Amino acid sequence: MRIAVSGSHLVGKTTLVGALSVALPQFDVVPEPYHLLEEDGHAFAEMPSIEDFELQLERSLQSVHEGGNNVIFDRCALDILGYLTTHQDADVFRLTDWLPRIQQSIAALDLIVFVPIEEPDRIAVPHADAALRAEVDEVLRDVIVDDTYGLGFDVMTTEGATASRVQQVLGSGTLQQ
Repeated sequence: MRIAVSGSHLVGKTTLVGALSVALPQFDVVPEPYHLLEEDGHAFAEMPSIEDFELQLERSLQSVHEGGNNVIFDRCALDILGYLTTHQDADVFRLTDWLPRIQQSIAALDLIVFVPIEEPDRIAVPHADAALRAEVDEVLRDVIVDDTYGLGFDVMTTEGATASRVQQVLGSGTLQQ
């Protein structure tokens, strides 16, 4: 079973990944690409460039390709697309060049768990981050929940407190197969 936890920033993805790793101790956890690249010495600007996001996309694709079974991924390629397509320089990103590899990566996942911004919002967000966060959330709802690109994957949306989200994932039909 290969699970990706997806959503905009500051929605509780990493908290959910941590709680799932406790509930599913036989699973390995792969941190989000941003953190993996930082560990490798990559320095990001406060607002990453298109090239930075493309590096994250490449790292996400690599992580899924190299990951074994029973893995929980903190983010997947679709998350990075959310940031690439909302970036101020989005017009230079060539989605058609990446889409076949993204499709292959997403096909290797058994479940994508989407963590949306909830109403009322569960997490206090600095005003400067709120607009981008909402914009990315909207794009990810289209790309992940509505499967805009027709990639055909299993997805579930979680809500509520972390413990409730964990129970929703554990109770999903995909995880019980």
